[in-house]
Amino acid sequence: MTTPQATDPAPVRLHGVRKVHGTGEHAVTALDTVTLDFPRGTLTAVMGPSGSGKSTLLHCAAGLDLPTAGRVELAGHDLGALDERRRTELRRDRVGFVFQAFNLVESLTAAQNVELPARFARRRLPAAQVSAALAAVGLADRADHRPSRLSGGQQQRVALARALAARPAVLFADEPTGALDTAAGRHVLRLLRTLVDDHGQTTVMVTHDPAAAAVADTVVLLKDGRLADRITLDPGRPAANAATVAARTARLETA
Repeated sequence: MTTPQATDPAPVRLHGVRKVHGTGEHAVTALDTVTLDFPRGTLTAVMGPSGSGKSTLLHCAAGLDLPTAGRVELAGHDLGALDERRRTELRRDRVGFVFQAFNLVESLTAAQNVELPARFARRRLPAAQVSAALAAVGLADRADHRPSRLSGGQQQRVALARALAARPAVLFADEPTGALDTAAGRHVLRLLRTLVDDHGQTTVMVTHDPAAAAVADTVVLLKDGRLADRITLDPGRPAANAATVAARTARLETA
């Protein structure tokens, strides 16, 4: 693994990002002038009360939506300067996504599910790259298994392998453990941490769970669309981290 240097440009940068849904008296400000970097080779957890802007932040940072004002830079590109085709290509080539729902195709094997985004893009993903992605999540021996033969945790790991197969500049995970039991969720979180530590994979994870956020390097707390707090963690102390995050989020919600 190559350790990121302090001078490395952040793969994702938000500058004064504002997002408003609706107009006039029905306008709702989902993000209110947020400036934030997600440094290379780190895991950042994004937390906050319901309606705080977590999902909107992820959507704008990943290029799934454009801000009303401000600028988002993704993998060195100003998203506002790109047309929809170029933004789509950038997401396809430089971004990985993992969601709470596994979104696997039941009729396809694990390996075929990993290949699927490339096939949609009319490209061929080398077999070695597919195998490497499955091996990275501990499923090298499940390549030929369909989702019905995999546990929920294993299915989420296939979804993670699918996101990693294109070797993205940044991985966005939206509640990746939300549909898993405790043991499977811990396994997925350990994998995310390992990908950061061993492979320098920049990762941004939206979560409501302090225990999930405890594996992060930094926790960003949102409230009413604003950046309300930032917590720097020691990933080697998950229990203490979880307690710290729980206390700070509780304080934020009652403020």
